[in-house]
Amino acid sequence: MTQNRTSPAIRPAGQKAKPDLLTAEKLAGPKSAQIDLIDRPVFSLFTETTVTGEFQPHVHTKAQLMYVIDGVLTVEADGGIWTVPPKCAFWIPGGIVHKGRVVGHINIGNLYLDPSLTTDMHQKCGILFVQPFLRELIMRFDNTLPTNATREANLIAVLRDELIAAPLEPIHLPMPTDRRLRRLTETMLAQPDLRFTISEWGARVGASNRTLTRLFQRETGMSFTRWRQQLHIGIALQRLAAGDSVTTIAGDLGYESLSAFISMFRRMLGSSPTHYFADRQELTQPDETNKNTGDTATPTGEDTPPSDAEISADIVILKRSPHIKS
Repeated sequence: MTQNRTSPAIRPAGQKAKPDLLTAEKLAGPKSAQIDLIDRPVFSLFTETTVTGEFQPHVHTKAQLMYVIDGVLTVEADGGIWTVPPKCAFWIPGGIVHKGRVVGHINIGNLYLDPSLTTDMHQKCGILFVQPFLRELIMRFDNTLPTNATREANLIAVLRDELIAAPLEPIHLPMPTDRRLRRLTETMLAQPDLRFTISEWGARVGASNRTLTRLFQRETGMSFTRWRQQLHIGIALQRLAAGDSVTTIAGDLGYESLSAFISMFRRMLGSSPTHYFADRQELTQPDETNKNTGDTATPTGEDTPPSDAEISADIVILKRSPHIKS
């Protein structure tokens, strides 16, 4: 494929899909402070929807685990951008401002954890690959919790142990603060197919090759080449989840050959683009059907749950767990 080396000025984006207005309205005005008023050590909100929209910036003192059952979620938080693929979860410690974007179908299981439970957990945001046992624990919180306080405490203790032990996945795009790097990276975000060398970028943003190399390492913790590959991985995961072909994605990202793109993808994630989601599907069997373990159920409707707006407008609530208490 030939690269058109024109000016890297951001070109107009293509026509965006019209969002579901009702859902977008719910996404637009976060009242996430209400999250902190729910007096439970752990509670869940499970959401399934098809929409193009954004989670506006918001913050709460409770930590949040966003398990992506299906679809792809993009989150910006703590100075970086993460693309969360299916069968993975995004961990957000309490007190960190975050926002996100959903394009198309998404099915998410959210767990919120009281700060007293998270002091020895990861203190930075990151992606966790959800192994089958952790998946079952997360899905267990979408069922009615046991009424016995000891059993509930034991369940939460096991969840904590699994979250503490889970390593963070390297699917992360740190964003710089230097104005020259910011201009460069924002242009690449808008036009990911641009294949300028770091020297060519330097001529456009007013910095030498050596200066940009040093700044990239200092502000993002990675080289320019690695940062661009991380950007391409995030975009590729979104496009693959939307059903785009590997060939189309490779071309749109500016790769001169399909094999070069596949090689980069496999090197970064350990699997080819064609098999990436299938591999994770196999690793997370059995199926996603919620299990009821037979604990004594709290009758549905015993407590009057908060309204959608009262709980949080940054999550589209299509299904609410009966054990949430206000």
